[in-house]
Amino acid sequence: MHVAPPTAVIPREGGESSTPRLLHRPLASLEYWIARSSRAMTVRLWWAIAVAALVLAFAFPASADVAVPQLTGRVVDQTGTLSSGDIASLSQKLRDFEARKGSQIAVLIVPTTQPETIEQFSIRVAEAWKIGRKKIDDGAILVVAKNDRHLRIEVGYGLEGALTDVTARRIIDEVITPKFRSGDFAGGIADGVERMMRVIDGEPLPVPTPTVNFGSLDDLAPLFIVTLFVSVGLGGAFRAVLGRLLGSLVTGGIIATLTWFVLGSFAMALALGGLGFIIGFIADLFSAITPGTGRSRGGSWSSSSSGSGWSSGSSGSSDSGGFSGGGGSFGGGGASGSW
Repeated sequence: MHVAPPTAVIPREGGESSTPRLLHRPLASLEYWIARSSRAMTVRLWWAIAVAALVLAFAFPASADVAVPQLTGRVVDQTGTLSSGDIASLSQKLRDFEARKGSQIAVLIVPTTQPETIEQFSIRVAEAWKIGRKKIDDGAILVVAKNDRHLRIEVGYGLEGALTDVTARRIIDEVITPKFRSGDFAGGIADGVERMMRVIDGEPLPVPTPTVNFGSLDDLAPLFIVTLFVSVGLGGAFRAVLGRLLGSLVTGGIIATLTWFVLGSFAMALALGGLGFIIGFIADLFSAITPGTGRSRGGSWSSSSSGSGWSSGSSGSSDSGGFSGGGGSFGGGGASGSW
């Protein structure tokens, strides 16, 4: 005998009449609740992950790499470890070494390199500073991370045959770190740099090009005075015989030649020679003005001011004892240590 399935009366909204509907499976079945609970747990899990990520982002901001300091000199100390006298003495020693050997050495002291290792930070410094001569690559940098208690000697390509990884490590272990452990940072750095220079001295390198270091306007002032005297005095005789343009050119050429022989600097010879030409040419123009009329003997040129139009109060360099890398390249050679 066939038995009809049970029926249930489900009321409709709005007071409508109800009709019988079959209940094929209970809504609270085990499979339904398992599936529903699984979906709910997945949604809650993703929400929890998102909230945790936001909390961590605000509570622990991402650490940025330490910026490479500006190369302001042969010794850059961002920790105040070295006194001004220590820095001046070490800088002079490195300046003399570069003038004699051609190789550049720089020292950098920073509080920390975190989150980078000292090796990662040092190679970034080397790539930014470009210590050493271009295509000779004879530069080296001593980097000290004081708070991390780490240090590294970064070596340019051209010095890797002399200042090898093993040699750099021995300088760190035997010369620098023993003094660092006793708190003598100035002594450790000075002795370490001294040992580096002695090692580099044994490497055959091209002879450095003669250069002249002008530290300040006080050093340049005598050169401007001599140039002014020669341009106006001696140059006047040449301009009287050869004419203003040709006489000024000859005067500038003489000044440039003398500068080259005395200083050995092509850049300074070119600059002072050009300056001598300009002074002589302008001096003749002013001397040609007829007093009181503002007109030249040639006719129509007039001056709207009573003063000279040239001033010697400017310099090509605003810093004293400026230093820059020569374009050297590094490949990660060197050694690291700690104390």
